[in-house]
Amino acid sequence: MPNPIRLLPTILVNRIAAGEVVERPASAVKELVENAIDAGATRVDITLHEGGQSLIVVADDGIGMDRDGLWLAVDRHCTSKLPDDDLLAIEHLGFRGEALPSIGAVSRLTLTSRARGSGEAWSLTVDGGIKHDPVPAAWSSGTQVEVRDLFYATPARLKFMKTARTERDQAIDMVRRLAMAHPAIAFSVTGDEGRVMLRLAPSLAAHADGRRLDRLAALLGHDFADNALPIDATREGIRLTGYAGLPTLHRPTAREQYLFVNGRPVRDKLVAGAVRAGYQDLLAGDRHPMVALFVECPGKEVDVNVHPAKAEVRFRDSGTVRGLIVSALRHALANAGHRSATTIAGAALGAFSAHSGAGTYRYTPPAAQGGLREPIAAAYAPFPGGYGQAQPSLGLGHLPEAPAMPAAEAIPPEQFPLGAARAQLHGTYIVAETADGLVIVDQHAAHERLVHERMKAALAEGGVKRQTLLLPEIVELDEALANGLVERAGELAELGLILEGFGGGAVIVRETPALLGDSDIRGLVRDLAEEIAELGAALSLKEKLEDISGTMACHGSVRAGRRLSAPEMNALLRQMEATPHSGQCNHGRPTYVELKRADIERLFGRR
Repeated sequence: MPNPIRLLPTILVNRIAAGEVVERPASAVKELVENAIDAGATRVDITLHEGGQSLIVVADDGIGMDRDGLWLAVDRHCTSKLPDDDLLAIEHLGFRGEALPSIGAVSRLTLTSRARGSGEAWSLTVDGGIKHDPVPAAWSSGTQVEVRDLFYATPARLKFMKTARTERDQAIDMVRRLAMAHPAIAFSVTGDEGRVMLRLAPSLAAHADGRRLDRLAALLGHDFADNALPIDATREGIRLTGYAGLPTLHRPTAREQYLFVNGRPVRDKLVAGAVRAGYQDLLAGDRHPMVALFVECPGKEVDVNVHPAKAEVRFRDSGTVRGLIVSALRHALANAGHRSATTIAGAALGAFSAHSGAGTYRYTPPAAQGGLREPIAAAYAPFPGGYGQAQPSLGLGHLPEAPAMPAAEAIPPEQFPLGAARAQLHGTYIVAETADGLVIVDQHAAHERLVHERMKAALAEGGVKRQTLLLPEIVELDEALANGLVERAGELAELGLILEGFGGGAVIVRETPALLGDSDIRGLVRDLAEEIAELGAALSLKEKLEDISGTMACHGSVRAGRRLSAPEMNALLRQMEATPHSGQCNHGRPTYVELKRADIERLFGRR
């Protein structure tokens, strides 16, 4: 029989390979904009028609290409970005030499370019993978790439395209991510009928951090810039910078988490998981923080050659990277103290509405000599000191020491950030007067955070209490996983889990953390084994213990409906000022709302 194996035509090979690089119009936009950034552009202009399916144009003012450069640029695996052929020293966003050939294989591609300092420009076309000779062209400087009829050569791919609006939004999101990492470059995106969808001027700030924050404010809004905490930490040659939103500034999805590695936007599970761990016990499980984090590390410490789309990376020491992100986030959030997002106050003001009074109330002036009538005067009489009967102690003294307190009625509101307590509403909310406004505190949410922080401090100082199992638990595992657990037995013992090897592929558990109570030991051990194999650290046990202490704090805190005395309310405020993360409870809800005096005056038309 004849040999059935044959070599596929080059054009067909290119079209098959293009499917790995160009999945949708946003993929093509990403590759072309990255090329422009690599070329040293200071301005990149993108045009999209029908979401990029009918036309994509990317123009830049970079170094450009001459005739020979154009000819080679559309051949597979031709690139100027690996001068030493070293995949461990990648200094550009692109390096594979696949973007232009892949796009040209499935579309009608036209490149027009003029090399910097050259007196002539050239244009070259590729139609469905068929390359034509370069011809002279009229072009000022830099490069323009025009992509028409994307996927016309692979019509099967067209069937899986979303609506034009969805594809356009995906492409704009990709440009936004690249723009965050390169604030010194101007970007614009123009849609159908010349409508400008995005326009970003280059940041002129003198310092790199200022330029980055300017760009983030332009893309994410000033709410993020006003409520973002700066991040700057280094560990073993790996640096983490960027900004993390306060826990009370959160979203229902992780879409507004922007993660970068060496200036490259990535969607990495390790980094995303580290962000979740950094906000552990500060957010509800279905809420996600807003962050923009930039990891910078030597090229030899990260592999960006995992996938043709370059959206995934692999770190040589993933445990170090994860630990750096978690610790940096927690340190920044702890330093934020009792800060709460300013958007909370904005939402509170939006809930107020002026009373129209149309046909429902008739004003009767007070008597000429008697001032307010007696019933009204009684209603507005000063609240009696003591705020109800004396209550048992809340146990607040176990938290960090609060400043010595003068008599409640003598406390000046300007003396403390959260002011002085003036009243309690509905047995749930404390109203405090500050120097320039007022603060409304949810007493249960606030005390829950204080108790939780006290429990975490006790765990850190006194270690984890252990409970001996009456019948030791034998857990069978893959031999490699079991060996990994045994090697880390010392670290697990610090967390209250005592185990040892029990023959090939099994471990025996003798003691467990007392906080866990009657839990699924087998499931916990298997999760730990897999985590150690992947990350080299037993993280889930620590997080599980923090979850449990958070639940215990919730049940052990002062409940809504409890009447508090004035000293108790002021003690709660002082403890909040001295406790990290007190701006939100363990579930991510705000513990207080602050209204400035100017905001209140606007409600009443005074300004």
